[in-house]
Amino acid sequence: MKTLVLSPAGRRLEVAEGAALRDVLFEAGVEFPCGGHGRCKACRVRVLRGYLEPKPEERLRLSDAELAQGWRLACRHAVDGDLELELAQWEMPVLSDRSAFAFTPRDGFAIAVDLGTTTIAAQLLDLSDGHVLAAETALNAQARHGADVLSRVEFALHGGQAELQRLIREQIGEMVTRLNSSAATPVGRVVLVGNTVMHHLFCGLDVTPLATHPFLPAHPGRVHLPADQFGPPAEFLPCIGGLVGADILAGIVATQLHEQTKLSALIDLGTNGEVVVGTRDRLLCASTAAGPAFEGARISQGIRAATGAISEVALADGALACRVIGGGRPRGLCGSGLVDAVAAGLELGKIEPGGRLAEPLVLAGDVALDPHDVRELQLAKGAIAAGLRILTERLGARLDDIEQLYLAGAFGNTISPARAHRIGLLRLPAERVTPAGNTALIGAKRALFEDAAAWDALAGRIAHVPLNEDPAFADVFAEEMRFPN
Repeated sequence: MKTLVLSPAGRRLEVAEGAALRDVLFEAGVEFPCGGHGRCKACRVRVLRGYLEPKPEERLRLSDAELAQGWRLACRHAVDGDLELELAQWEMPVLSDRSAFAFTPRDGFAIAVDLGTTTIAAQLLDLSDGHVLAAETALNAQARHGADVLSRVEFALHGGQAELQRLIREQIGEMVTRLNSSAATPVGRVVLVGNTVMHHLFCGLDVTPLATHPFLPAHPGRVHLPADQFGPPAEFLPCIGGLVGADILAGIVATQLHEQTKLSALIDLGTNGEVVVGTRDRLLCASTAAGPAFEGARISQGIRAATGAISEVALADGALACRVIGGGRPRGLCGSGLVDAVAAGLELGKIEPGGRLAEPLVLAGDVALDPHDVRELQLAKGAIAAGLRILTERLGARLDDIEQLYLAGAFGNTISPARAHRIGLLRLPAERVTPAGNTALIGAKRALFEDAAAWDALAGRIAHVPLNEDPAFADVFAEEMRFPN
């Protein structure tokens, strides 16, 4: 065994010789956005004691000065001796839910699970009164093989699907076991929601169709897992179509979008940027390739919304004022901070409507916004805005006709509607935009009390629109990439 000390937290671990640093540090909260392939620098650590020989790929990614200072890519190394490493310890908050909703009481106990690409939230409910008796949250263990669904699919296609299924079933199985201990009688049912890729990986369905056009799921319907495969009988709710999964179906139920008489919309701001628009008479949905910019990935100093991240940027007397999660010196920029920073740059005249940033915009400490970051945000916001606009126009309406827009997920609940409006991401007045919390988990809990057939019927009547097949998409996307004057 070798000793591994993680600074500045002072955490000391006893690690088997030869253990991959990627596996050890993932458990400590370090993420590997590129799946541990050495293509990004997000897993940088600095050797304070011990030695890690620089690898050829590190010499391509890191400067000579960084290498001389002891910086390495954790994904490239194993623990071959005692080490002390500097890494920015952080805790990522997982969006859970404690909201109340109407239901018909039932007997027994059940568990609702929101299986996200990044995080997992599970809650134990007493079905007689709807009370949440216990909750579990965690980072998705699959993230060690890539931060987004595309990298997971790539890993699966190269022989890793069984490993991804094992990781997630074991992780959720352990969470269910711990929750079960808080129930007066054994849990009788587990309901899961998640995007189409999570649905397929958990259920053991072939993800190959999700890797190529037209991105149609192998089996979009509800999947039942008997007790001998998982523990308590479990079921994964149905996907809607394409890359629009059960988490969006749950979000529609949570916001009651399918019962609205006035035009409403739901957006989950993530890598795929799912969008739903409509009324009780007709609902359209689409998945947009927004990319991971909203989660801090592919941004020069991007990190997730956790300790050390600049999460807000405001103007105070013509100067930038930044809020850092957890206080202290900033170590990067998360999605909400990126939106704020670009909005501030537009107001200062340092970013042009076309996206040109003449020079890096220093935010705080050593963290700055560079032209590449602005471009990544343009691509992300352009995809979302184009999707919302096309679906609305297909319904014969205009964006101004949308009475209420619900934002789902962690990023949607931290973004400033006013600044999202400023950059052209959400071209609606701020008062019409409502952060709706973890709608996937809320919907999953509602499913514990409702008829399965009604959910399956709802999924069947929501029309999925493949945006890449819309002849206007390329032009609308190009228009929406620009920032408002």
